[in-house]
Amino acid sequence: MMSNSQVPPGQNKQQEEQRAKLKEAYLKLFLTSEARERLSNLRMVKPDIASMVEDQIIQLGGTGRLKKPLDDQELKAILAKLSPEPKEFKIKFA
Repeated sequence: MMSNSQVPPGQNKQQEEQRAKLKEAYLKLFLTSEARERLSNLRMVKPDIASMVEDQIIQLGGTGRLKKPLDDQELKAILAKLSPEPKEFKIKFA
């Protein structure tokens, strides 16, 4: 008999695949194709930020706060708010 902490081999991977498919389906509903492409490009460079944005979009869409799919410009605005201000460097000559 298996305890609750033991998961049959392959079941965990199967659950992760189902979650990924569900996430992708939600993103298709809540983002235009251009916005999804931008998000996938971001995922290659900064996967943690892309995941955070995806989760926020799914949450907003799931609660009915998105009236239409976000387009590329709207996604760019969201990403601009999340990205930190560039640091200013001052070089002093002695």
